[in-house]
Amino acid sequence: MIFKDRHIVATVKGADPRKLSELVKKIAAETDSDGLGGFGEASGSGTGWLGTGLPKGYDNVTDQVDVRGLDLLNADSNFGSARTLFDASKPSALQTSKEKEYARDGVETHDWAESDTDEQLMLFIPFQSTLKVHSLQITSLPSRDTDADAAEVPMRPKTIQLYTNPAHVLGFEEADDIEATQSVTLHPQDWDSSTGTVRVDLRYVKFQNVSSLVLFVVDGDGDGERVRIDRVRIVGEKGSKRELGKLEKIGDETGE
Repeated sequence: MIFKDRHIVATVKGADPRKLSELVKKIAAETDSDGLGGFGEASGSGTGWLGTGLPKGYDNVTDQVDVRGLDLLNADSNFGSARTLFDASKPSALQTSKEKEYARDGVETHDWAESDTDEQLMLFIPFQSTLKVHSLQITSLPSRDTDADAAEVPMRPKTIQLYTNPAHVLGFEEADDIEATQSVTLHPQDWDSSTGTVRVDLRYVKFQNVSSLVLFVVDGDGDGERVRIDRVRIVGEKGSKRELGKLEKIGDETGE
């Protein structure tokens, strides 16, 4: 069995040297090309899957995320963790059957995050350097099963609040008492129909020296009870490296 972020991503049954060799080569190729190494290590390459194009003059700086300090409150443990959101691979919901061949092998994977007790999520994103953040790309690919109960189908985010340079993840009540750096309302037409991705343009002047971000999903677009996020990408410019150990992760209980 091959594990990634504590999830089984592939299995090889029986003595099959050819398949094992192919699987090792595939994982090695993904690791070399992965902006986060596929296993939470930053390579500095800035490569990886993007849900939409980059604005002229700016780069994908998601490789600057300090994945060791990520935190995601009110996340359902049956789905992916905060690290899953920054995985450089294409979301499984967009992969072809051939692309899923090795990752699945009969084992269902959940490479996205869903909220747990309600529709809110609180994501803490520390960076390895100070950034100038131009925009975010958020991918959300809820099920399109028309026969499913609307309340059971996860929603896309609707209202998002962003906070710059907090030292740690914010509690939900704490966020309500702090003025957000920017609040964004997303509309159905904002999402790319082919990739399920929205580009969130930021007030650039307010995101010039960013060492960490908190992304607060306030509510979802619909009548459901949960919100789903598949990927998050950071777009902007890299700055100077910061001293690690300055940010603090607190609270291990869901909803703190």
